Amino acid sequence: MDVQDFDYDLPEELIAQTPLLERTQSRLMTLDKQSGAVGHHTFEQLADYLKAGDLLVMNDTRVIPARLFGVKADTGAKVELLLLKPLGEDRWEALARPGKRIKTGTELLFGVQPETAADGTPVVPKQAPLSAVVEAEGEMGARTVRFRYEGIFNEILDKLGEMPLPPYIKEQLPEKERYQTVYARHAGSAAAPTAGLHFTGDFLDKLKSRGVRLAFVTLHVGLGTFRPVSADKVEEHEMHAEYYELPQETADLINETTAAGGRIVAVGTTSTRTLETAARQSRAASEAQGGSVHTDSGKPYIRACSGWTSIFIYPGVEFQLVDAMLTNFHLPKSTLLMLISAMAGRESILNAYREAVERKYRFFSFGDAMFIY
Repeated sequence: MDVQDFDYDLPEELIAQTPLLERTQSRLMTLDKQSGAVGHHTFEQLADYLKAGDLLVMNDTRVIPARLFGVKADTGAKVELLLLKPLGEDRWEALARPGKRIKTGTELLFGVQPETAADGTPVVPKQAPLSAVVEAEGEMGARTVRFRYEGIFNEILDKLGEMPLPPYIKEQLPEKERYQTVYARHAGSAAAPTAGLHFTGDFLDKLKSRGVRLAFVTLHVGLGTFRPVSADKVEEHEMHAEYYELPQETADLINETTAAGGRIVAVGTTSTRTLETAARQSRAASEAQGGSVHTDSGKPYIRACSGWTSIFIYPGVEFQLVDAMLTNFHLPKSTLLMLISAMAGRESILNAYREAVERKYRFFSFGDAMFIY
């Protein structure tokens, strides 16, 4: 398949720059994955599309203030780091800007302000509350850096770091918590699982009162969210690995739900990728131990698991666990658009997107929602 087959025209003014005042005020497009029929609703009407016995699975990762602005220790030139993945021993994978000027061995300082000497040259302080040395260079601005500091790293990051909003959002975010889901618990993401931004605690309570059960997984969003598809063919693209956890409590709820004939409803592409990774891991574990691979429902028996996933779901890849998905509207030619096309079909998705453009839906992180069922 050609990556170009997943392109569509999007007027820039439809890219949502700020969140709505109330999380549940978003619009909701529904898409029947069998017929391709499209419906138009408010987000709170999602309750009408969920049934008693369904399991709503959400990603409870929490975004860290992962964007750091600093200077080069030798020249005072401005630099920027976006922290993506902890590597242990104060080492991180990060995106660096300007990448061409940040080479291996470069020392970076954060939390300092260079002064100007009489001859106009910058005078860089010799000490900073946070510094880093570039240890290795990767592709497309990726760097491995090792930090030096005194105290607790997360506390320093809270003071010096900024929320890493996507590059297509130009407005400042007045409240950091508006880029967190209301159920965010485990810090580690470089971006929010945005499909979950529509929920409030009250709305989740309403769903529970109707017999919808809730479960949580964790996937820390990393470089895969920021890296575009550079290959010409979909099958040639390689996903960047991201850390995930599916706890025992969630595994039990999934198995109970599938055994009772309920649906597994994923909130967002990150939850979807976690669930489908767990399905494949659980199948492999059962086969290795000679146990039952499937429940009576035909779905795999899910085991608690954790690790790194680089699963890439695109048309032709079959879903083993997820029945329905809540998601936002995604970038053209993105892996996320390919994932939802695997669930509902490329033509149905692109037709729905054309209708969303015509009806002026809000797109991307702070935009409206789509429910594929």
